[in-house]
Amino acid sequence: MIELDYLHDGAVALLTLKRPPANAFTPDGLLQLQQTIERLNAEARVRAIVVTGDGPKFFSAGADLNAFADGNRELARAAASRFGAAFETLQNARPVVIAAINGYAMGGGLECALACDIRIAEQHAVMALPETAVGLLPCGCGTQTLPWLVGEGWAKRMILTGERVDAATALRIGLIEEVVERGAAREAALAMAQRVTGSSPQAVSFSKTLIHQARQGVPRSAALALERERFVDLFDGADQREGVNAFLEKRAPRWQTEVGEERHR
Repeated sequence: MIELDYLHDGAVALLTLKRPPANAFTPDGLLQLQQTIERLNAEARVRAIVVTGDGPKFFSAGADLNAFADGNRELARAAASRFGAAFETLQNARPVVIAAINGYAMGGGLECALACDIRIAEQHAVMALPETAVGLLPCGCGTQTLPWLVGEGWAKRMILTGERVDAATALRIGLIEEVVERGAAREAALAMAQRVTGSSPQAVSFSKTLIHQARQGVPRSAALALERERFVDLFDGADQREGVNAFLEKRAPRWQTEVGEERHR
């Protein structure tokens, strides 16, 4: 279900959700996604991940509802566990993760996009969490992540009433960060991912973790103290000196990866 490609000298990983006709998730597919992200976390050369759907119509339609037709409670527990584990792993990934929403992102498909750091949608994309309409609820972090991004009111509109939003509305309410023309999300996301590789790996990693502090309810005073501490911690490595000196010398920086191998930009 997951196709993996490496681009930009291996610094960017492209994950394509591929399960015709609607790229729906299965328990095995969710496990594959989780394991793929875990593997990419361990590859220091990978600085950014782009997640997109195969074909022009669907990013992902979410769960395959055939699995829930007989009301099996144990199957439901296993599925919920897989959704949660996969999308929490995606949300906590070390690399910067960008969703290229190329069409419908419904239910678990939208939750997958919500677990990414940044979302770019094509102008024809439609997004929704319609689970309550079929007697279910979002169980892949959606009830927690969506309110953080769009506020409680819009989260309730989408989850409690099943309201669908188009790309323009999603941009207005903060659900996505950019709208592009039909067929352009993948390349826009890859271009953004390449920009990530121009920044210090350690500085980006520290910054992403600090941004998540607010989402996790860490008291502001503690988060600000940690922010200052991480700023000082950057001076323990070579990237800080390299970045400042490269700027002063008007050249591209040569960063050190997490395993100490030099990457030339």
